[in-house]
Amino acid sequence: MSEALLAVNGLGKRFGGFVALDGITLDVIRGERVGLIGPNGSGKSTLVNCLCGTLRNESGTVRFDGRAMDGLPAHQRTRLGMARSFQLPRPFASLSVAENVRIPLIYAVNARPGRRLGEREIDARCDALLGMVGLAPKARQRPRDLSQVEMRKLELARAMAAEPKLLIADEAMAGLSHSEVDDILALLRRLNERGITVILIEHIMRAVMSFSERLVVLVAGRKIADGIPDEVIRNPEVEKAYLGE
Repeated sequence: MSEALLAVNGLGKRFGGFVALDGITLDVIRGERVGLIGPNGSGKSTLVNCLCGTLRNESGTVRFDGRAMDGLPAHQRTRLGMARSFQLPRPFASLSVAENVRIPLIYAVNARPGRRLGEREIDARCDALLGMVGLAPKARQRPRDLSQVEMRKLELARAMAAEPKLLIADEAMAGLSHSEVDDILALLRRLNERGITVILIEHIMRAVMSFSERLVVLVAGRKIADGIPDEVIRNPEVEKAYLGE
């Protein structure tokens, strides 16, 4: 079996007396496409926040690319190659689309030891990222001028600007039309083909089943299933979680 890029062991998180994560163990192999699903309140966002350093877990460990992440703040994890896109895009409203992509190029990539991008290289990479997501014609516009699907593409471009090894896409397709969902799926596949490992968190089952090589299910802070998507969705415990008794 290939070496895990992300290794989570016994991860636990509480909010007072509420157990948000209960001993989550999960390995993600380099180059994998993993779907992470679960009902609302299942712990998906808490897990992502613990992985990315926004929250601190009380128990368990996270290793990324062979290195312990415990105690590292979010920005250091980003510089090590762990990036995420947010369910609700929050671009810098006063900056242009291109300037929004330049920020992570400057503060994530240039902060790495031995890396220093010149202005021309930053401009070239910015242009390439906007071209990849189809936003090159709107580079000088403000985020407010973008459609909903374009905002999601900008969010992905901003995450990709950090040159991640792992991309966690958090509900990148919520509220989009059928064709727009397909557009985002195609983009995520292209990123994966470039060698980027992707964890997709999504409620649109058609999208999750189409994209994922492996499916992980959380319910009430516990991992109840992990395996081939077609087999996981037939798991009685998964059916119960989504459909009831």
